Amino acid sequence: MTTLAIIVVLAGLAVFGVPPLRRRLLSRLLFDKMRASLPPLSQTEREALEAGNTWWDAELFTGKPDWPKLLDLPAARLGEAEQAFLDGPVEQLCAMLDDWDITHNRRDLPQQVWDFIKRHKFCGIIIPQAYGGLEFSEFAHSQIVMKIASRSTTAAVTVMVPNSLGPAKLLLAYGSEQQKNHYLPRLADGLEIPAFALTGPQAGSDAGAMPDNGVVCYGEFKGERRVLGIRLNWEKRYITLGPVATVLGLAFKLYDPDHLLGEQEDIGITLALIPTDTAGVSIGRRHFPLDSGFQNGPNWGRDVFIPIDWIIGGREQAGQGWKMLMQSLATGRAISLPALSVGAAKYVSRHCGAYARVRTQFNLPLGAFEGIEEPLARIAGLTYLMDAARQVTCAALDDGQRPAVISAILKYQLTEGMRRIVNDGMDILGGAGICLGPSNFLGRLYQVIPVAITVEGANILTRTMMIFGQGSVRCHPFVQREMDALNHPDPRRGLADFDAVLWPHIRFFLNNLARGFWYGLSGAGLARLPGSARTRRYYRQLT
Repeated sequence: MTTLAIIVVLAGLAVFGVPPLRRRLLSRLLFDKMRASLPPLSQTEREALEAGNTWWDAELFTGKPDWPKLLDLPAARLGEAEQAFLDGPVEQLCAMLDDWDITHNRRDLPQQVWDFIKRHKFCGIIIPQAYGGLEFSEFAHSQIVMKIASRSTTAAVTVMVPNSLGPAKLLLAYGSEQQKNHYLPRLADGLEIPAFALTGPQAGSDAGAMPDNGVVCYGEFKGERRVLGIRLNWEKRYITLGPVATVLGLAFKLYDPDHLLGEQEDIGITLALIPTDTAGVSIGRRHFPLDSGFQNGPNWGRDVFIPIDWIIGGREQAGQGWKMLMQSLATGRAISLPALSVGAAKYVSRHCGAYARVRTQFNLPLGAFEGIEEPLARIAGLTYLMDAARQVTCAALDDGQRPAVISAILKYQLTEGMRRIVNDGMDILGGAGICLGPSNFLGRLYQVIPVAITVEGANILTRTMMIFGQGSVRCHPFVQREMDALNHPDPRRGLADFDAVLWPHIRFFLNNLARGFWYGLSGAGLARLPGSARTRRYYRQLT
């Protein structure tokens, strides 16, 4: 019996220890079965999956997080010029904002507010000083949006859109020098109002399904009869700042049936900058998203001819639009809506806390009742947590990270946190919260919550596709490499790559299984952990 056991062990070691034998007897069976069941990845799916990078989120999949990697991150801080801007123009702008007047009477920002925003370069927060912008950090960008959101979501959206997914961000990353020199100073000074046209009637969350198209051809432009360009047809809707935009960033599918650019006919999703006064461009009737006052509406183009150099980055960037969008969204989600959500959360904390102190029932302040203390405590705790998440993510961005999965987590969790906080606030206000009027400080915010839940990727999509789908693949040390091997066009090379990563994956799994079992028995009592006597228990629980 002992001899038989030894033989079995030696045979197993031979199979596992000799790669050609292991591939033939074990890996090939798994490779063939998994390759047949794995759907092929399209180019757009691959670009979405690979957008941005992983950061501390990947540590959670290792089984033994590198805590110093997180704790050694420099804290987010404002520079002198950034603090002065917050103390000066941002405070002045907030003092000019009357949310009831904006949303009920004007349904727009007053002209003096628009002029102030343009004059003080609120649309150029991310634009370098060399082009006339403010060139502030991501943390300063977040702080500015958060502060404005505590006074008016309309003003916050108006400021955040040009600085998030808009022509400026795309130009900085991909634009030609000619495009940067022309547009960036005008965007910084407010001479151009940008909008980005991505969503359409048939393509919301699935932007890759857009029917909008452009065909490479020769046409007449500004008196010249034979200009190489693109003839465009599109229809977009829900475009923020669309009704007042002077320049559109447009996403469309580009085709080259006459091979004027090269051999490829279906070039792919492409981005271009188009002045809204271009012949054939139409701006439709304005939308009013849940009665909010920010500018939003449809636009379309019929047989619009543009020169080929209006593609962002020029003809070399034709067909690269989806990758450009994914990379820009990967960081954009971490700034705008999280900042707006924290601004709203702090606003509710301050005002509902004050209301619970001064409003009395049964000869007691509302805040003295345990039924009110509970949601007040929940509001305060969740606001603190949201702000901490916002600040550490801004610190990572300013440190050079582009954490796509963490950005999705932040957008999802903070907008959902805002929804819970505002709902708690409405419970505390009771009747004072349900009758709209100039004295109702929470009604409009309650109305517009679904806007934040919906834009920049609806939260259900964000949670299922980006956090769980993209996150579990990108952050795991082996899964994406296995998928790449399974999708390799050469099966022999794919099998070799698959074999090289599969067995380390199995060892990794078994090590984590053993570590988890030991930590479960010992309470991670012997693990090396950071923190003080007060905080070490939290690191132990997480580990």
